[in-house]
Amino acid sequence: MPLSRTGSTGRGGGEVESTKMFHRSQRLLLRPPWPEDWCEILGGIADEGVVRNLARAPWPYRPHHAREFVASPAAPRFPRFVVARADNAAMVGCVGIDQVGNTAELGYWIARPYWGRGYATEAGRAALEIARMLGHSRIVASHFLDNPASGRVLQKLGFAATGAIRPRFSCGRGGEALAAEYALDLECECEPDMRAA
Repeated sequence: MPLSRTGSTGRGGGEVESTKMFHRSQRLLLRPPWPEDWCEILGGIADEGVVRNLARAPWPYRPHHAREFVASPAAPRFPRFVVARADNAAMVGCVGIDQVGNTAELGYWIARPYWGRGYATEAGRAALEIARMLGHSRIVASHFLDNPASGRVLQKLGFAATGAIRPRFSCGRGGEALAAEYALDLECECEPDMRAA
């Protein structure tokens, strides 16, 4: 599962904000969002059934939201990716490592036509490999209680329920809903076939 990283270097050789990462899993390509992706992103996420399962995406999701998403910079240690099929480049969703306070949180969405095909699990696994490479030792995640499918994805990825169920605000719902919290200790895992380039 090759992982590549490209970017410009600043004075002293340190990598700067323009670092971009790409990752290829068995069926998927994770890549940075590009400005021209806004229309495909809009087509996948402008679905109330998708947005209501997310914390930060608004509903209704408008073209300007998609344009803002592709234009906003991501911090080098907290990348976000477009998830595309490797065989035909069709966009299936997005995945990322978000900074929430001092914590790294896994987040993802998959467009409705691609539900039930294992893409969320595969994209999540790839994002966790990237998080490990970036030096994150612990990742958290959560899902709203009325979205048990996301809980099953998290369990397949190795996350353990913390036992906490708390209200979490959802922009898409316009209010709070109960969410189950999970955590994964990346230091306890090792991917022997991961190669960084």
